[in-house]
Amino acid sequence: MPVAPASLEPPVWTPKSVQAGEWRVTALSDGHFRLDGGAMWGVVPQNLWREMTPPADDNTILMALRPFLVERGDVKMIVEVGVGDRWEPKWRKIYHILPTTSLDETLRACGVTPEEITHVVASHCHFDHIGAQVMEKDGELVPRFPNAKHYAPSIEIAMAKEPGHARKGSYRAEDLLAVEERGLLTGVEGSAEIVPGVTLHVLGGHSDGVSVITINEDGPGDTAIFWADVVPTTHHIQPPYIMAYDIDVVRSFEVRSEWMERAAAEGWIGLFYHDVDHAFGRLSKDGRRFALEPIAGEDR
Repeated sequence: MPVAPASLEPPVWTPKSVQAGEWRVTALSDGHFRLDGGAMWGVVPQNLWREMTPPADDNTILMALRPFLVERGDVKMIVEVGVGDRWEPKWRKIYHILPTTSLDETLRACGVTPEEITHVVASHCHFDHIGAQVMEKDGELVPRFPNAKHYAPSIEIAMAKEPGHARKGSYRAEDLLAVEERGLLTGVEGSAEIVPGVTLHVLGGHSDGVSVITINEDGPGDTAIFWADVVPTTHHIQPPYIMAYDIDVVRSFEVRSEWMERAAAEGWIGLFYHDVDHAFGRLSKDGRRFALEPIAGEDR
C-alpha cells in the first residue's frame, strides 16, 4: 500500500511495541533532526521525493532518531542510541537538531534505567547513530550505559578513530573512546550473534560497515529486522532509492535488493530508525516494486 507523505512537524512520542517471538521490541526516541532532501534521496528526481518527504523552505526534510529497546528475560538491549546531547549551538543549527524527546526520557517512560541496560548495539558509527552512548558528567565523558556491553562493526570503530579519511565529518571518535577505555566495546565482523536470537550482519554500502540487525531470525513467531541506514525510512523501500551519503552505490543496491527481497518473502517486521511516522512495517512485493504495510504497534 502507498505510504502517506511524511510529517512536516515532529509527532508526539508514545511507547509502542511489537513482539518478535519471545522478544519485546519498543520504539524509543532521541529527538529529530533535518537533513538536505537531495542528499537523502540521491539520484531520485525531486518531483518524486518531495511528494513523499515534503521539505522545508531550506530544502531539508525531517528525520527521526529512533532507538529500539529489545527485551527478553534478563536482556535489556538498545539497538542504536541516537544523536545525544553533546552538541554546540553551531552544529545544532547546521543539523537542525531538535531535542523533542530524549532517549533518557523515553527509557524512563518505559520504566527502564540506563544502569539496567545490558547490551548496546550499533549498526555503524555515524554520529547520529551512536552520539548518545556517551554523556558528560562532572566535566568528563562517561558511558551513558555503564553496565552494558557495547557492540559495533570493527571497521566502523576503526573509521571513527581515523581522522584523515574523506568521511571524517560523519564520525566523532569521542562517541566511542569513553566506552572503549572502560573495556565495554567489542568489534564485530561478518555476521555475529550478540546474544542468542539477536544477530548483527555487516553489509557495507552506506558506510564501510553498515549493518542490519535481526531479532528472532530462526525462532518461532515473527522475525524483526532493524534496517539502520540500509533502508532509512519507509519511503526508501525501492532498491534504487539510495542516499547520496552512501559511499558505495553498487554495494548499497546489492545489499538492499537482497535483504528487502528476503524480508518481504518471509514477512519480517521492519524497524525504521529515521522514519518520522512509522517505527514498524512489513515489506511485500507488489509486482516488480516493494510495498509497505505499516504496523501501529501495541501500547507498552
